[in-house]
Order: sequence, then C-alpha cells, then structure tokens
Amino acid sequence: MKIDTLIINGKVFNSFNQTFESKDIAIADGKFVRVDTNLKYEAKKTVDAKGQYLIPGLIDSHMHIESSMTGPANFGAVAVKFGTTTVVADAHEISNVAGLQGLKDFMNQSSVVDTFYAIPSSVPSTRPDMETTGGIIGLSEVNELLKDKRIICLGEAMNFKGIVDEPDSLIRQIIRLCQNKRPTMPLEGHCPKYTGEDLAKFVASGITSDHTFQAPETMLERISNGMYIQIQKKSLSKENMQTIIDHNLYEYIGFVTDDVMADDLIHGHLNMIVKEAISLGLPAEKAVYMATFTPARRMSLNDRGAIAPGRVADLIMLSDLNEFTISQVFKSGISVADLPSQRADFPKYLRTTVHAKKFTKDDLILESSQNSVIANIMAVNEHGTFTKHEKMELNVVNGVVDWQSAGLSLLVVQERYGKNGNISFGLVKNTLNKSGAVGTTWAHDHHNLMVMGTDLDSMLQVQHQIIDQQGGYVVAEGNKITANAPLKIGGIISDEPVEILAMKLKQVREAMNRLGYVNFNEIMSFSTLSLLVSQELKISDVGMFDVKTQQKVPLFD
Repeated sequence: MKIDTLIINGKVFNSFNQTFESKDIAIADGKFVRVDTNLKYEAKKTVDAKGQYLIPGLIDSHMHIESSMTGPANFGAVAVKFGTTTVVADAHEISNVAGLQGLKDFMNQSSVVDTFYAIPSSVPSTRPDMETTGGIIGLSEVNELLKDKRIICLGEAMNFKGIVDEPDSLIRQIIRLCQNKRPTMPLEGHCPKYTGEDLAKFVASGITSDHTFQAPETMLERISNGMYIQIQKKSLSKENMQTIIDHNLYEYIGFVTDDVMADDLIHGHLNMIVKEAISLGLPAEKAVYMATFTPARRMSLNDRGAIAPGRVADLIMLSDLNEFTISQVFKSGISVADLPSQRADFPKYLRTTVHAKKFTKDDLILESSQNSVIANIMAVNEHGTFTKHEKMELNVVNGVVDWQSAGLSLLVVQERYGKNGNISFGLVKNTLNKSGAVGTTWAHDHHNLMVMGTDLDSMLQVQHQIIDQQGGYVVAEGNKITANAPLKIGGIISDEPVEILAMKLKQVREAMNRLGYVNFNEIMSFSTLSLLVSQELKISDVGMFDVKTQQKVPLFD
C-alpha cells in the first residue's frame, strides 16, 4: 500500500484511553489509515517525530470569527498555526449586520481551517422593539439554514426571558423548529448567573450547553441538570480545574475560545486555553482530550478529534507536552507550512453599511428643566463584561445636566442602518477620566454606532471619522484622533492581515488606557455595553434596559 505521509517515532495520543503510546502514523488522502508500531509503507514523505508528542488537531466548538474582527480566510491562516484545525462558528455578528444574505456570504469565504456553523439564534439578541439590527434571522431563515450541511448546531440562545417565560417567543419557535427538523442537533445556550428554577426552565427548553463564566458550584449544577460546559479563558481557575478532577467531569466539559481579539490571536488561539489549564493543575492528557475528542463528540464530528483510522488527518506535534510547545501542525495530512494561502473576497454591499448622520454638538446636550435629576447609571466592572445599575443625583446648570462634574462619561448609541434614525443616551461610571472619547460600530450584538466620551468635541471627532470610513474602532484624546482600526466590512471586519489589524487594536487599547479605561479586555468591555443579554444594565439605540426583566430604564427618573 502506498501512502502520502508516514510519521514515525512519535508518542501518539490515544483518545479512547487518554494515554500516549509509542506508535507510527500512516496518512493517505487526508485521512489516517493506520496507527501502529513499526509500520512499513511506501510513503511519498516520511517524518521522524523523534519522540515528540502527537495529538489531534484542536476543535473549538464555540467561537465567533468576527470577534477577531477579521474574516474566515485571515482568521484561519493564523489560527491553524496554533493547532486549531476545526471550528464551530456562530456568526451572529455578521448576521445582525446583514441578515441571511450576509451570513451566506460569510460562510462562503474560504479558510484553511475546517469551519462548521451554528444557526444564529439571536438576531436580534432580544427583540426588534428593543434594538435595531441590519438583519433578522426568523423562522423562514432558520428553516433555510437547516438544509445546509455546514450547519451543525443552533447557536447560543441568549434571550433568557423569551426562553423561560414566553412559550411563543421567536427563540422558542426557533428551538421547536430545530427539534423537529434536526432532532439530534445540539442546541447551544448562554445563561450567565442563572441557577435553581431559572436554570431548570432554561434547560427544559432543550438547550444543553453553557459557555458563560463558571465557578465550581455552577459547573456542578449545570452538569447535574444535563448541560455540557464550554470553558473559556475567563473560567480558567485552579478551583475549577480541581473540581473537574475531583468529580471526573472530563466527558462533560470542553475548552472554547468564544472571543479572541486580533491582537491576542497573533499570540495564540485555543492552544493558550489548553496550556493554561495544564498550568492550573489539569492533567495534560485530560486537557488534550477536552480540546479534541470531547468537543468532536458534542458536535457529532465523528470523523475527527482522534488519531485513528478513517479520521481526518489533523494533528499537532508537541516538543513539550506540559508547556504545549508546538513544533509542527498538519491539516488533512499536509504540513501547515505547505498549505496554499486563502483570499478574502467579500461583496461590495458589505462595505457600505453605515448610514448615519453626523452629530453636531447640540445633538449631544442633555437638557432638563429641573434643578437636579436622578440618573440611572451604568457602572462598569473592571473584570468581565457585566455592569451594575446605580443611581446618582446630578446638578442641572442653565438647563443642561452636568454629568462631567460627577466624573461620568456620556454614552450615545446611534442606529446606523438607515432604518429609523434612533439615538439613545446613557451615563457610564468607571470608564474614562481624561478628556477624550472612544467609539465603534463593533457593538455587540446590534452593532450600531456607539460613542462614549468625557468631552463633546472628542465625541464628534470619533463619530465623524467612523462614518467617513464606514466603521471601525476609534479613539480621540483631547479632540485629536490617536488610534484608529478601520472595520470597513459590515462595520465589524477588517480585510487587512491580522498582524496589521492587531497593531492597530493595540494602539486602541493603549489610547483607552491613557484615557483611564481599566479592564482585562478594554475593547470587549466597551463593546458589550450594548449587549442586552449580558447583565445588568445595557444599552441599544432604543434605550437602556434591565437585562433580566427586559424593562426599559429611563436615563432620568
């Protein structure tokens, strides 16, 4: 038998007993054909592993390519170098911008990484009367997507109230349609902080996973209720890893990235999660298992996730297992270094999606006939993406609310799809403390134009620049633009190489830091101020909302 590649002298990971074995690997036509000792085949290429560790390619079962602010081609070219060979992408960001057609055009982009897709279940993330989006994924769109073989799950269902309290809500109808058309398809969920009866109702809908922040008690409760847990970076802790070990939870948990910014992506992808899990005490064999076989089984990707006959020949060669040091990656049996490059080719209509008027200073004045007002404030947490709902009394000077003297920032969300011209205002605590502004069209999940600042001139500079360039992430300091990462495709994606985008995003972070913004991920923190399903008080172009009750919260009581 002639084969394409023979890899000899490797320590091969056996996914079925979770141990390493001294074996050779035979590869032909992109598949593993045999794994055994002392293999003798006529091979076009022989690779001596020299005792290195060989593991399956990493499978990221919950992630958003658009969170890297890049497209499938540029994302895949970088991620595959770090051993990610398969992803399940929930492309609800581009869907919120451009609907079903935008999603299809996104899915048709080429990538060296095998990319499967989730049906975006949250377009919009709540309801059209709570946020304006460029597109909507309803029952007819879901029905069409269910016919596509690249679709393998329902993307994260986030509308908690619609799921647990409204049997006829759109999300419940979508769930029922999926259960009818694809009875065995996984239904993915997003249920931060919910426990007890709330969690039980959520799971009873048919949703069987959660990827939000976890602690030992939440993992145990969710798993005991039949959920699969997807651990991302923010849930990595010694306590969580020890809980997994103590309760033998390896079958019910997998590692995911969820969101990786471009300036982080250039340093690593899912491999960084695995490496950190090992450093926190998780046995290396178990960490590999939870990043390969467990997610493959969760998503019924039965042709991958293991180095075994008939499986896709995706593998990683590690010179150091515990440090997870990658020396070589093979995709479908071919060394990544030998793979041809992929080209991004987005249609022109996705480059003209920002249709908003430019503000004047008068548009940003908060007026009141009272001597003082009680304001509802969004207090930003330095860790994570949650906010707190606080109240603050503010003076009114000559009919204008004096929010600056209280150390607050003004937040404005402007509908940018040319549908209704909505503009809403919020006041934010714990963000900027110097003169300047930050703005973006990459505002989860509706992706309207959002600007926050401490002085109006800087806010105008930022808003005008974003409109002129059709989207991006822009920072102004003292009425001068000092950082700019254009996102010209749908206002959320750059067509520049990831390395260049990463450099520009780093400048955005640094500028935000100089203005006083403090968070472990400044960009994600700011962008999720508009995410109406992430607690506690968030904002859209329609206004501020209490996340759990979905009740609108006025700026001033």
